[in-house]
Amino acid sequence: MFSSKRSFFKTAFIVIVTITISSCNENEKPENRKPENKYVLTKNTEQTEAYFFVATAGITKTIISKAQLAKRKSLQNSIKIVSSKIENNQKMLLQEINKIAVQKLIIISGINTSVTNKDLYELANKKDVDFDDAYLNSITQSLTEMIGLFESIAKETNDMVILKLVAHYLPKQYEFLRETEKIKKQIN
Repeated sequence: MFSSKRSFFKTAFIVIVTITISSCNENEKPENRKPENKYVLTKNTEQTEAYFFVATAGITKTIISKAQLAKRKSLQNSIKIVSSKIENNQKMLLQEINKIAVQKLIIISGINTSVTNKDLYELANKKDVDFDDAYLNSITQSLTEMIGLFESIAKETNDMVILKLVAHYLPKQYEFLRETEKIKKQIN
């Protein structure tokens, strides 16, 4: 009786191992594998909109910090004036972004602060003479990024709230970009 139980368990074990191995082999065949391309863009509008809100909030906070720094450190009165305008506009934009994000249940936190801080530290460490040029280059780059975000989301979403936000703030971003480029030409 003991040997019959033993042979039964031995046979059952061999059958289970054989079935398991054969099913694993079927999963490994190339025709059963799904193509994995991590670079395929998704058409998920929720993900796109969430990315837009987080990225816009990050750039907006960076622009606000740069404008505040320029108001304190710039030697040019024209830079201080345009920086004040930019700061006020970006603060209003950030409030709008946060309000819409809350309505859409999107949490904006942990914005890429290490990159932002590095950029700000480099700008803050510029000598007074070099600061204005560095600031204008930096703020121009940030405004260009913001404009790119606005234009891309306008193409990819049908959400009327987001489109109204873009329609309201995009012209201002272009205006600030033109003003900073005009000041840059005057200084150089």
